[in-house]
Amino acid sequence: MDFHPLLQALILGLVEGFTEFLPVSSTGHLILAGDLLKFNDERGKLFLIVIQAAAMLAICWEYRARFGRVLAGLGSDPVAQRFVLNIAVAFMPLAVLGLLFGKAIKSTLFNPVAVAAAFIVGAFIILWAEKRQHTVRIDSVDQLTAVDAFKLGLAQAAALIPGTSRSGATIIGGLLFGLSRKAATEFSFFLAVPTLMAASAYQLYKERHLLAMDDLGLWLVGCAASFVSAFLCVRWLLRFISTHDFTVFAWYRIAFGILVLATWQMGLVDWSSP
Repeated sequence: MDFHPLLQALILGLVEGFTEFLPVSSTGHLILAGDLLKFNDERGKLFLIVIQAAAMLAICWEYRARFGRVLAGLGSDPVAQRFVLNIAVAFMPLAVLGLLFGKAIKSTLFNPVAVAAAFIVGAFIILWAEKRQHTVRIDSVDQLTAVDAFKLGLAQAAALIPGTSRSGATIIGGLLFGLSRKAATEFSFFLAVPTLMAASAYQLYKERHLLAMDDLGLWLVGCAASFVSAFLCVRWLLRFISTHDFTVFAWYRIAFGILVLATWQMGLVDWSSP
């Protein structure tokens, strides 16, 4: 089916926004959508970088008051200083490990079996985490220590494995480390800002030769769709976790893992292209 480029941009923006902050791996969904829409060439990969940054901006907007207080209090407020320190500490494991092993991981693990396995193994980890007794010792992000932040950063680094989900690794890691659902979820949101910003800036620099004014319309449509859908998803997720656990996402991951294998076996999707 020959989709109009702007419609392609709209669909991919919605996919990115609705999956980036859920524990379901936005990368896997974008590969599937991009391949089915025939929007998976080098230009398409650059587009995905741009709309990922737009999803991150939804977090900045939703928590603009908090970020404003942090910036205003950096010089004198210990809570603001600890918040920034914790985000920086949590960001480091993924940044360092990504630079050291990112290429090797992509070359060896970005295949259908590995991606599907990550989806399914991640699902069973979620189910296990939800069945075990959950003792909450941290109700708020402001109660985190640097050690807590580092452990959450190590959990996020598991997302270097394709199909794992950055937000899912951070949230479930938070539950295992004694954070409340809200604290774990919100910290995954806050940690997304430097993580996605750094990843997008790095990839944009590497792929700057692909930048073209002719693609501005695609970027605007995709970014708008990504921003709005990510904003709605964040609002929905915060309401959802107040009365539900993450079990439903585990079963969804199992179904999606099976879908990965099925689309690969039928030759519908090239899962070797991140």
